[in-house]
Amino acid sequence: MALPFRDVNVQHASDSYIFSSPSSPNAPALLIDRPTGDIRLSDASLLAGKRVSRVTSIAGILGVIRLRLDKYVVLITKAKPVGKLCGHTVYKVVATELLPLRERQISDPDEDRFLALLRGFIRDGPMYFSYTLDLTNSFQRQAQQDAAVPLWKRADDRFFWNRFLQSDLINFRNQGARGFPAPQPGIDPYILPVIFGMLEIHPTTFSGTPLTLALITRRSRYRAGTRYFTRGLDEEGHAANYNETEQILVLNDNNASGYASGAGTSKAGEHKEMQILSYVQTRGSVPAFWAEINTLKYTPKLQIRAIEAAYPAARAHFEEQVRLYGDNYLVNLVNQKGREMPVKHAYEKMVQMLTNNTGVEHIQADQHTDEKFRTIETAGNSRSSIANRLHYIYFDFHAETKGLQMHRAQLLIDRMRDALLAQQYFRAVDMPGSRQLSAAPGLPRLEIRSLQTSVVRTNCMDCLDRTNVVQSLLARWTLDRMLSDLGLLPRGARFADADPAFENLFRNIWADNADVVSKAYSGTGAMKTDLTRTGKRTKAGALQDLRVALTRYCKNNFTDGPRQDAFDLFLGEYVPVAAGTPSISVMGGGGIGGYDVFADRRPVWIQAVPYIAAFGAFFVMVALYTPRVSDKAIWPLRLATIFWALVAVWGFWFVMSNGMLYVNWPKLNPRPWATEGYHETIRRVRKDRILGPLVARHERGLSTARYVNAEEGKKRIE
Repeated sequence: MALPFRDVNVQHASDSYIFSSPSSPNAPALLIDRPTGDIRLSDASLLAGKRVSRVTSIAGILGVIRLRLDKYVVLITKAKPVGKLCGHTVYKVVATELLPLRERQISDPDEDRFLALLRGFIRDGPMYFSYTLDLTNSFQRQAQQDAAVPLWKRADDRFFWNRFLQSDLINFRNQGARGFPAPQPGIDPYILPVIFGMLEIHPTTFSGTPLTLALITRRSRYRAGTRYFTRGLDEEGHAANYNETEQILVLNDNNASGYASGAGTSKAGEHKEMQILSYVQTRGSVPAFWAEINTLKYTPKLQIRAIEAAYPAARAHFEEQVRLYGDNYLVNLVNQKGREMPVKHAYEKMVQMLTNNTGVEHIQADQHTDEKFRTIETAGNSRSSIANRLHYIYFDFHAETKGLQMHRAQLLIDRMRDALLAQQYFRAVDMPGSRQLSAAPGLPRLEIRSLQTSVVRTNCMDCLDRTNVVQSLLARWTLDRMLSDLGLLPRGARFADADPAFENLFRNIWADNADVVSKAYSGTGAMKTDLTRTGKRTKAGALQDLRVALTRYCKNNFTDGPRQDAFDLFLGEYVPVAAGTPSISVMGGGGIGGYDVFADRRPVWIQAVPYIAAFGAFFVMVALYTPRVSDKAIWPLRLATIFWALVAVWGFWFVMSNGMLYVNWPKLNPRPWATEGYHETIRRVRKDRILGPLVARHERGLSTARYVNAEEGKKRIE
């Protein structure tokens, strides 16, 4: 089995970067040629006398990425251990370095911006890895895999976050070098899978019994992005903000601390079986083609395409979900009234189409809302089709918990009790002496006691706040069941009553999960975390939610464009075109990557309006707080103040009325609805009595920009 190297040295030579492992002197060294980027393996002993400028010790190779002018090797220069899970040490990426393959001789604004996006994204993104444990797969999937297969080949493609960056290494592994087509298994230890999301490991005790509680949320690399720029499904059936969350409970984990390194030793009398129990849930955007369009209004415009158009994508999505998890219980938490109502109806119509319109609907009501639960169950007993494996459950979360009555969310768990009992959870035992010494030294052979046979897929509009509350309730119910099955908790009892300290740990780990998932998608921490952390909805928590809501408004309108660009760049959704290939698009960016991709090409007067309005407001403030002037000057000052006050009011009105022009949109992959809205707004502005005559009928300098780009491209080719 080829596990990733724990220690890698990088030798910086003039013609290549040389990677080798000091602890594995017989392993081949990896060479990345400069400046071509060609990859090859070589005997490390043959490179001993090679002249190098410096040697650096790193934690691993995140990957290789090509930008406009050059390729860069992305190194993990610092990793922090965050804990041990089943004896395997897990690390968080702390610091990285981008090594260029050539010395840049020219200045390029696009290249600098690309590098800034990458560095900021990697710095802020919570990424985790392990040299010996497959973090991309749940324990249930791991137990059914061949542990002798290299770690990266076992990785779940959905959660292999740096898969695009590892493409060069993987292609070389599968195809070999040019002119020498042959698999190269020697590169396997240099390929390190990384996940993006939330991971916490807490060794603790429950009623005096040592155990480990862990929570892992894996974010899918497909259709990843920011809140208002990534909604619904894509054409391939990938859902926005899709996350798999696994709650893990390990008993006697302390006895497994040796096997990750292959020691396999422990003190006499400590050979107790290690038990692993895990429960998996998923969340993902409503499976339809829909979007919320930013216009600087607090409530974005909702756009839903025809449900029939999204049917193939939704079917592909749920076919994958059923294949991976079994039956899917689709818990929908969006509001049944107001602006969210069309999304609810779209989801239900999609489910009915997927179930071939054979579903039997059951509706329960109570005094709080006309429709508390809406359950769509399929008819028939056949289990061969997804039509018989989707179970839709609607719960109006906001209506049911109105007035800080958050305890009423438990009604959903009561309603799903039979389904939760039937789905089970994963449980396996690592018996002493069951190590697979021949196939995979140091790794356990798990004896499976039970499998989780279905999954609960929860969503609200954003799959953040309400979703996390409900997922924590499901996790709590299952954890009570796990502890009872282990004999640590009486049947029918709750761990919250038995061990307050453990209850506090549980609440905080799920609140941390809410914040991490929310920050990655919306740019802020989650709402309703007071409920998750304390079990109560408080007025202080409501005020905190107000602050979060206002912060989200600012970030989603003014800073999420570059964040979405960073997602697209890192994950390979946008590939920069080499210098010399000009391309211009509306919205101030390049559609496929040309000179000044990030330049703002809105008409200059459109750009100037916010500054003019701000100056007008500044002048009014100065005039109001200026000491009293002479009678001769007071009327001119008043007239000037009134004039600039009107200018400020008009300016702010203009910005809010034409918000499409002032949202910070993604520039690498412009959204179709943004492009359409931009053109429509520009056409409307041209009819404006004040600015209309000043705004050109075409994008500022568009023809000239094409010519300049072509000329600059010729100069930039090296």
